[in-house]
Amino acid sequence: MSTTKNLNDIVLDVQGLSVDIATAQGTLHAVRDVSFQVRRGETLCIVGESGCGKSMTSLALMSLLPKLARRSTRRFSFLEEDLGQASPKRINNLRGNKMAMIFQEPMTALNPAYTIGDQLMEPYLHHRKNNQAQARDRAVELLGKVGIASAAERMGQYPHQLSGGLRQRVMIAMALMCGPELLIADEPSTALDVTIQAQILRLLADLQQELGIAMVLITHDLGVVARIAHRVAVMYAGEFVNEGSARELFATPHHPYTRGLLRCIPIPGRTAPGEKLGAIAGVVPSLIGDFQGCGFRDRCQFAQATCAQTVPMQSSSVGQSWRCILSELPA
Repeated sequence: MSTTKNLNDIVLDVQGLSVDIATAQGTLHAVRDVSFQVRRGETLCIVGESGCGKSMTSLALMSLLPKLARRSTRRFSFLEEDLGQASPKRINNLRGNKMAMIFQEPMTALNPAYTIGDQLMEPYLHHRKNNQAQARDRAVELLGKVGIASAAERMGQYPHQLSGGLRQRVMIAMALMCGPELLIADEPSTALDVTIQAQILRLLADLQQELGIAMVLITHDLGVVARIAHRVAVMYAGEFVNEGSARELFATPHHPYTRGLLRCIPIPGRTAPGEKLGAIAGVVPSLIGDFQGCGFRDRCQFAQATCAQTVPMQSSSVGQSWRCILSELPA
């Protein structure tokens, strides 16, 4: 099934997304003024260390934030509809229907008390108002599409009876049940071995090409990014510090943090066996309370006094943007 929709359509437009969380020590600024767009058929990978705000960004998009978290945006548009002002009822009508999410750990995301079939059919029955037979046919079809053999028999099994790879495939099928326009995948291959991880990533890429879905992929694995991303947003201390096409960003990173990340991974054909990989010294700063300037400055070898002030985004002629006082990184 191929899509006839315009692949240049902007599905998601987010401007100035911030997430603040009240804590006993003060306000935690988990996500700070993040802006991006995702077009139909495009994959945006958000990459960064654990704790940088990636998952909080994805939860904010789905309106699944913790009770103490507060989201604010200048613009939050999905298919040209302003979701910043949408009612909880409207969000519930979109979530699991036109907007779907693959969670990080399928064993905790799937309910152990219900069969795979019941969990697959539930969103379809809720949003599409079809009968049980139609919902079952749709579930069996999608289980087959995501590569699960004997799909009809699997419908009666429980999550604990499936391997990690199969559970992740079930999560993907569940996300696709209602034909979403936007798919958010929060580290969908982290808990899987390398072989299964490659299969899941190939499956996501194939399904996206076939169905024309806009996808936001959350990961800390640059190897995953290299395989699947069209565009990459590097996140650090709650904000995007470098963004651009995957090809451009990997070839010529403009932010010291991005360069540091790339030096931490081996490059096939260039990194000799046993060769020492790069490392980024220091720790991520606390985002509780007032924070100004470059969040990476205490770990950056190029830091200057002006880095403690507000650092605007710069951009290149090929569309890469970065938050740094340097126009080019020294060799």
